[in-house]
Formats: sequence, C-alpha cells, structure tokens
Amino acid sequence: MALFLYHLTFLLVLLHTCTAEDPPWNFCNINKNITSTHMSSNIDNLLAKLVSETSLNGFTSLSYGTGVDRVYGLAQCRGDVINSKECISCIKDASIQIQQLCPNQADARILFHYCFLRYDSHNFVGELDTSYGIIYYNIANVTDPNAFEKDLGALMDNITAEALVNTNGGFGKGKTKLSPFIRLYALVQCTRDLSKLSCAQCLATAIDNFATVCQYKKGCLSIYSSCYVRYELYPIYFPVGSRKTADDTTYSKLLVYP
Repeated sequence: MALFLYHLTFLLVLLHTCTAEDPPWNFCNINKNITSTHMSSNIDNLLAKLVSETSLNGFTSLSYGTGVDRVYGLAQCRGDVINSKECISCIKDASIQIQQLCPNQADARILFHYCFLRYDSHNFVGELDTSYGIIYYNIANVTDPNAFEKDLGALMDNITAEALVNTNGGFGKGKTKLSPFIRLYALVQCTRDLSKLSCAQCLATAIDNFATVCQYKKGCLSIYSSCYVRYELYPIYFPVGSRKTADDTTYSKLLVYP
C-alpha cells in the first residue's frame, strides 16, 4: 500500500503513442496475491479461454476453477474494433502482458487503446468499479476555452446517450466542428457486463475529470476499471488517424484514488 500511495504523488510526462509494449493503464493489486499453484494454473487457463472466446464477439466474462482457487475474468475489445484482427491481436497481447506486469497478483487489470482485460479471485462481473483510475491530459490549452467547454459538454452528452442504447454495448463516439479547420473527436466505453445505470454512473465519474484535471486541455483520457472516456483534436477512431502537431503528443499522467 505504501508503494501504491507513493505513486499517487507523482505527475509523469510521456508521449501519447501507446503500443502493445506500453499500455495506457494497468493495475496490479499488491494486497491480493496468488495463494497457490492451483490458482496460478487457473489464471493461465482463464486467460486462454478469454482470448479464444473474446475473439468471437469482442467480449466475454467467465470463471475458471473451484473453491478458494476459483478466478473470474473479463475481456473486451473497443466497440469500433470488434470482429477485426486488431481485436484478436490486442487481447492476445493483453493476456501475455498482464501476467508479465502482475506475475504474483490475483487481481490484475490492463487496458490498451483497443481492448481491456481483467481477472480477480473476487467475482467482480456486473459490479461498478471506479476505485482506481488514471488520467492522461494534454499539457497544451485550447485557444477559446469557453466555447470549447460548451462544445465538449454537448458532444459528451450525445455520445453518452449513444453508449446507453442497448445495442451499442456501452460504446459511443462522435465529433463536432470547432472551427472551419478544427474538429473535436470523442469516445466513451463501458465494460459490457454493466447495467445501463452503472454504465451511466461510471461515465459521469470519468467525464467529471474533464472539468477538473483536464479543464481547457486539448486532449484527455480518463480511465477506470469499468469505463473510460476520451477526447482529442485529432481522429481517434479505428483506424487511428495521424497526429498533426508536436503538442498533440505531450501528455501528463495522474493517478487518482477516490
């Protein structure tokens, strides 16, 4: 716990580009360790099943094992990459890296831009979880903050409503024109095990960070275990568009623990 709190005090500057070797977010619960070789084997088998089943429709939640060694897992691809080779590749990479990053933990989570994977010895499926998060924000400010905040708020309202439509699986995306030459792009994603109410609550918590940590910033990514939200001044949907200026790639990172 002391190490965890230590990390909360730091702000780190990093490049925006995150590859399979550099996930935007991962969490290893140092207070919940693997307690037996049976549990370790169950995690291995769980991950293999998560990869194979998520490849079919972009989402799965399941458990493996029995008794105190039973483990629960969830894997999901982002709404705009389901049924693509990028979805399969992302989940495979996540299943490998989550064990490399959290080799001794029975509670681990990892997020790439295209997918999310989690396992735990506790049955978390269907539970809203905003207990630990991370925020990436562009260090550069927009030039017309008042107009920007109004346009961003309207866009987030629209795509949140889209995400809550049953057939959209908690995913919403949209864009709006800020000027003849500048567009604002945004997306939201809940894990598909959540109820509509829990998804709405998670998105509201994540979006609230826009008005505090990310106020007037050119870009922001707000991540929790149950959802994440993002906006940028360049295309962020699949396939990802190109960045245009240097300040679009310089971000700071803040860990949050409500």
